[in-house]
Amino acid sequence: MILLLLPAGVPVAAAQRSLGLSAQSAVLIDAHTLQVLYSHNAQTPMPVASTTKIMTALLLLEAGEPGFSFAVTDEMVQVEGTSMGLRAGDTVTREALAIGLLLASGNDAANATAIHLAGGLPEFALLMNARARALGMTRTNFVTPSGLDAEGHLSTAFDMALLGAAAIANPDFRAISSQSSMRAHFGNPPTLHYLRNHNRLVCEIPGCIGVKTGFTRAAGRTLVSAVERDGRTLVAVTLHAPNDWQDHRRLFEFGFAQYHSVQLDIAGEVVARLPITNGMVSHANIILAGTPAAYLQVRPQNVQRVLLLRPFEFAPLQAGSVVGTARYYDGTLLLAETPLIVQSTVDIARPSRSTRRPSLWRRFLQLF
Repeated sequence: MILLLLPAGVPVAAAQRSLGLSAQSAVLIDAHTLQVLYSHNAQTPMPVASTTKIMTALLLLEAGEPGFSFAVTDEMVQVEGTSMGLRAGDTVTREALAIGLLLASGNDAANATAIHLAGGLPEFALLMNARARALGMTRTNFVTPSGLDAEGHLSTAFDMALLGAAAIANPDFRAISSQSSMRAHFGNPPTLHYLRNHNRLVCEIPGCIGVKTGFTRAAGRTLVSAVERDGRTLVAVTLHAPNDWQDHRRLFEFGFAQYHSVQLDIAGEVVARLPITNGMVSHANIILAGTPAAYLQVRPQNVQRVLLLRPFEFAPLQAGSVVGTARYYDGTLLLAETPLIVQSTVDIARPSRSTRRPSLWRRFLQLF
């Protein structure tokens, strides 16, 4: 493994400005680095309505066994508000519940999840809050699995952004959250039901991957959304935002404008000489197969190039053969990577003829 410090560029600070948002509280973060790109009252605890279901769905999906099914009880469906359509006596899978939570925003799905996983709503709230603390959500307290108004059920825009970033890092969550519609299997007997996503940004903003809408009288309109573009993912949160769709468009326009493509190295550059066993040459030049670049807000001060190579290779090797990987880090953050390839073909060494003179006995035998 080889480490090389590349020259640092000149950092460019991202200026923050007023975006004219309708939200009482808003934040925009980079999902990978958790860097805050925009903030307005983002640490103020407020009701968050059905964006709470991000946590409920995440815990459900982290429990695994998406095909696991169970019977819906009357207690699970005795809840007001939005519903995925569950009835007592239905059979439902965990996967169907997750779809009902994230697309249909079913309060019945939230209660069913809580009772199924923890035995009751208070017990499930303990799981929610423990997971929140693990994610660094220090100003959050969950009381209900659905986000229905309840005393003390509060979070902040920043905390919900942390939750959104963690949720979309889960492949199962992301696969559901990013769909405009899905079919869920439940009922008595189970049948397929068509559920539509309440988050219209999934269809309206290219690269949108969810995550969740919300509304109650106390919370107003709440929204957590995420957009991926050029290898970067941003998470936006607005709380009590009458014009949340437009707020999120402005947040993403502002956020992605702060990023620029930064070239970290040059394709074809010789970065190592690798020992070759049984080859016509003892070493081969190793070059970068592509031009590594990262979509960054600022040029990192100290980029480390890490070459992942075996100690040696055996001949023959064709030009262009992949023998390793070059990775580029800013601290522990992986910025980019590109394959390492052999610059020129290396053939197997031909057996050399002995230059030693035959022994006297062998020369005698050669006479016959």
